Amino acid sequence: MHIVCCLKQVPDTAEVKIDPQTNTLIRSGVESISNPFDMVALEAALRLKERYGGQVTALSMGPPQAEQVLREALSLGADEAILLSDRSFAGADTLATSYTLAKAIERFNLHHPVDLILCGKQAIDGDTGQTGPNIATRLGYTQLTYVVEVQWLDQSKRQIQVKRKVEGGAEVVRGPLPALLTAELELAKPRRASLLLLINSLRSEVKVWKVEDIQADIQKVGLKGSPTWVKKIFSPPIREGGPKFYAQENLQGAVEQSLEILLADKAFTEKLFTSLGELSAQE
Repeated sequence: MHIVCCLKQVPDTAEVKIDPQTNTLIRSGVESISNPFDMVALEAALRLKERYGGQVTALSMGPPQAEQVLREALSLGADEAILLSDRSFAGADTLATSYTLAKAIERFNLHHPVDLILCGKQAIDGDTGQTGPNIATRLGYTQLTYVVEVQWLDQSKRQIQVKRKVEGGAEVVRGPLPALLTAELELAKPRRASLLLLINSLRSEVKVWKVEDIQADIQKVGLKGSPTWVKKIFSPPIREGGPKFYAQENLQGAVEQSLEILLADKAFTEKLFTSLGELSAQE
């Protein structure tokens, strides 16, 4: 069984900056980490390999520094690491990113067909949750999103069953392989690297593929292949909270002040009188 895990390097900060010329993220001077959702997906991939056998390939797209996340994947147990790094890939939105990753997976399929792709539910820098589903759509793979448990996988029958989070609860879904899963944080707790694997990861090769290596259309990658642009990004102002009343000092005064503020709110009083009217009607 061949499992591919897609990983992304993200800024370790909420204070991101955008290049005014290209409207893309400025990464220089900002410490980077592996996207937490992707690390959960990697742990799930490693557990599936341990349970069913096979190989885990770590795949990432980014600048040369993104090699760090792939070496981390190798230190945890991934068998191979591929970095898609080319100037033409820069500035990609989720549409162009998914195209580039899908082209790399198509290359895998020529020699070692992919049975399962695991991605994080979302990246903490963009929070779109679009890349995984886009890859599945491009490749025609079964799409299983918001997964919190892989219940079983049958290689002979080419079937997988998962439990996924939905609004208000959960549902169990079964589908054919090949499939793509997007991981919720509850899916698995990432392990720590062993000393032996950590040493081996520093010696292992991280292969770098360019645009020509995956035979991608230059018009569909990077900025050229990105129909969406970020106009502005900012951190919302910190909420200071509402007024505070201290009943220990003056109980009567605190009650009167709180009622005065509540009754001055037109929306609150309308709702209050509506509720009172409904209660009176019931009586």
